[in-house]
Amino acid sequence: MQRDRIEAPSQATLAVLDLAEGARAHHLWHLLAWQDIRRLYRRSVLGPFWLTVSMGALVGALGSLYGMLFEVESADYVPFLALGFIVWTLISGVITDGCKAFITAEGIIKHVGLPLSIHVYRLLWRHLIILFHNAAVFVVVAAVFAVWPGWTGLLALPGLLLLCLNGIWAGLLLGIVSARFRDVPPIVTSVVRICFFVTPIIWMPELLPARTLVLDANPFFHLVEVVRAPLLGQMPGPASWIAVLVMTAAGWLVTFAFFRRYRRRIAYWV
Repeated sequence: MQRDRIEAPSQATLAVLDLAEGARAHHLWHLLAWQDIRRLYRRSVLGPFWLTVSMGALVGALGSLYGMLFEVESADYVPFLALGFIVWTLISGVITDGCKAFITAEGIIKHVGLPLSIHVYRLLWRHLIILFHNAAVFVVVAAVFAVWPGWTGLLALPGLLLLCLNGIWAGLLLGIVSARFRDVPPIVTSVVRICFFVTPIIWMPELLPARTLVLDANPFFHLVEVVRAPLLGQMPGPASWIAVLVMTAAGWLVTFAFFRRYRRRIAYWV
């Protein structure tokens, strides 16, 4: 009797299973992310709330200084600056740490059979924890300057969701490329530092005489805007929503192709 041939799952199927199983193991990457935060502030009196104190001091100092330099009302500038810093900390942290997502998890990858995507979910959740701590700064700023976004503020939730989806594919893609080419992390760090200054974080778009490529072709501006604008009671422009949706779709298409092809090699590269 001829035995039925059992076909091995394709690499695309294995990649999808890796992403799905990693997402289901939320208890694990939640625990690992909290462990990262606690290890960073071990034996500290305030612990993770040093994140909030540092962000508050930064917003207070720069809000006073740049508000006078740009001749902008504090009631408009300080909430804008606070939200910009909070969202940018998430974006830049996910990108720079994404380069090391697999490199720093070398021991786990080589000795424990876990889905590789767990390490990306872990770093994203770690930076979301930081975001939640920093959000207390905006609550104080909003109370001081009477900022109330109303129902428009709910649009920040889909904006944050899109931000997370982009963070996952960015972490996966940069993690794969950086595991193979170790020059990538310092290059990415330098690029992110430059992007901070050309993105409206410490300066307001209204200060430009006209919209330029610095805004329209700047993906970081759109990523920040879909979260920041609703919390300021403003509607993000359609261009920002379209840009973020296109980035999400294109980023996942490219990243999945990389993950499907090189997933098996990551353990050897790290």
